[in-house]
Amino acid sequence: MRFRALALICALVLGVVGTVLAADPRLPTAKDRCAVCGMYVAKYPNWVATVMFADGSQVFFDGPKDLFRFILNLEDFNSANREISEVFVTEYYSTALIDANDAFFVSGSDVMGPMGPELVPIAKEAHAKTFAADHGGGAILRFGEITPEMITP
Repeated sequence: MRFRALALICALVLGVVGTVLAADPRLPTAKDRCAVCGMYVAKYPNWVATVMFADGSQVFFDGPKDLFRFILNLEDFNSANREISEVFVTEYYSTALIDANDAFFVSGSDVMGPMGPELVPIAKEAHAKTFAADHGGGAILRFGEITPEMITP
């Protein structure tokens, strides 16, 4: 009987810890600023991107380009020793946060973000192709294909 009670308690504790560790990112408040440019990100909910760190902290960005400026230059933002656990971007059509590793990023389109030309994150490849055709987009890129040269101002 004691063994079952102990097993149940352990299972509940592990379930709660697992839920906390796999928590969804919080949305930015009116006080949250882009970690790269300093803009207030809550003003642009259709473009919010975020990085979650292993320690549970989170930083926000006013669009995917600033997100990539940060990730590709962690040392410039005093974050080289921080472990990134998850990266999210706001999907263009649904405006829901999605895992940036799952997104298709369309470059060179006529759709502007808060700071001008933007990498537009789209959840499905077919939709990204249609978007690129409709909006004069250039390349369709995956998360790991984006380089610093592609995100210059």
